[in-house]
Amino acid sequence: MDHLGKPPSFSSPRATAEHNAMASPGLPLRTEAVSPTRRASLWSGARQSLLGDRRAVQQGDILTVVIEIDEEAEISNATDRSRSGTESLGIPSLFGLPQRLDRRLPEGASSADAVSINSSSSSSGDGSVRRNEKLTLRVAATVVDVLPNGVLSISGSQELRVNFEMRELLVSGYVRPEDISRQNEITYDKIATARVSYGGRGQITDVQQPRIGQQVLDTVLPF
Repeated sequence: MDHLGKPPSFSSPRATAEHNAMASPGLPLRTEAVSPTRRASLWSGARQSLLGDRRAVQQGDILTVVIEIDEEAEISNATDRSRSGTESLGIPSLFGLPQRLDRRLPEGASSADAVSINSSSSSSGDGSVRRNEKLTLRVAATVVDVLPNGVLSISGSQELRVNFEMRELLVSGYVRPEDISRQNEITYDKIATARVSYGGRGQITDVQQPRIGQQVLDTVLPF
């Protein structure tokens, strides 16, 4: 009911894991003792210097996640099976019994071919799967935790509202500090247990979704 008669509301940025990570700093980094002269030099190794490493390394730091997915998969299966069989049993002469039996049968009937069985079966199947996905996105993520082995846990969200439709982009996962580029960016294929969600909410999304009653019937009905 959030967007009933009005545009969808933005999520509160203070109720996110990113805000909590920035508000509560993690453990301090190990730094070497630097003399006042070296601290003022432009060529020192400090993060604030001209040549300092400004990549995300601690809780609360921000980095850019680059999502470029261009995948295509195609699977095709076909099966065909056919079987036929014929069985025939005739007793044209068995101690004269067929001739005596024919006298009692209606006109035109004969017991010469006592039993005849024909059977035939055929089955075929055909299946095909074809998928093509392409997605190009960039989103800023925050380091929400630093694991004991040094791996960074990141989480990022982005919301864009156009008229009465809200577009949401969520990303989370684990990255190694050494996989982050000098531009403070990391690609999605280097994120472990990556979770990427790109969707939305609003009036258009509501119209595209089936009604709740229809979803219940689709789940309950066996046919």
